[in-house]
Amino acid sequence: MSARAAADIATDETMSALVKADVRTDVGVEEFLAWLVLERYRAPRTCEAYRRDLLSYCEVLASRGATTRSASEEDLLVYLRYQQELGKAPSSISRALTSVRTFHKFLLLEGIRDDDPGAHVELPRVPRGVPKALSEAEVVAIIGAVEGSDAVSLRDRAMLETLYGTGMRIGELVGMSLVDLDLNGAVVRVLGKGNKERVLPLGRCAHEALTAWLSPAARGQMEPERWANKSDQNAVWLNQRGGGLSRQGAYNIVKTRARLVGLGAKVSPHVFRHSCATHMLDHGADIRAVQELLGHVSISTTQVYTMVANEKLWQAYRAAHPRALKS
Repeated sequence: MSARAAADIATDETMSALVKADVRTDVGVEEFLAWLVLERYRAPRTCEAYRRDLLSYCEVLASRGATTRSASEEDLLVYLRYQQELGKAPSSISRALTSVRTFHKFLLLEGIRDDDPGAHVELPRVPRGVPKALSEAEVVAIIGAVEGSDAVSLRDRAMLETLYGTGMRIGELVGMSLVDLDLNGAVVRVLGKGNKERVLPLGRCAHEALTAWLSPAARGQMEPERWANKSDQNAVWLNQRGGGLSRQGAYNIVKTRARLVGLGAKVSPHVFRHSCATHMLDHGADIRAVQELLGHVSISTTQVYTMVANEKLWQAYRAAHPRALKS
């Protein structure tokens, strides 16, 4: 079977999971979901979120006697108010409205409608929060607490060092394949959002931890007598049953290790990503280098991390400068 044919089968399986006949949606929704996968390369989880948003939208339209073909700007505003009445966070409302607006752009593009009722509907303002990063001492404490030379300890330490050392997303971490790693060159290739590929450097600590984990005495001990599939065989990270580690499995490992040093409540895999970016900027890294490392499309996304550094500066100033505080 060719790689192209395999990709087509994988796409068909993805779409069959997303497009379910027993879910009530309106005209164009299934075509829109297929377009997201085939043309925009959106991940299955992203498409599932779009589907939930559009199902809710279609229900609101039905309650008003409208359809996606007849929906007006007022219908979109009613949907917006409905989301607000549910008490959803501004970020969730903004995402839901983005789903609906993108859907109507698609209907216009495909000629299903000759107008776009969402063209002038503004997204609600989302307060820009400062990402919560660990201190450098907290990162050292979590990683340092992973002691032992057994396979599980070596795996967990390598995972934490890789997350913090590269700033990669949890999905990128569990998606790593052995062929993506170049330990001689100290780099790893990851596939990010929108199937965009980037090559990340492996620092000394991450490189040493990965080398130890990939030895016969560590990963080799977790390998099964018979691989369930090629994907598991090529996976960098294995669970204790010899299968490829899942996203939830990696999340649980990070939480468990953080909990051992009393930081479980504030730590998730994404916090390691925040911490990587924040600490690099603290130590003088160029913001565009950090943008490339994290795989951000827009530098404005990366600039959020500079707010952390600025806040630390103000805290130090207010605490130490004799004229910083009002008498």
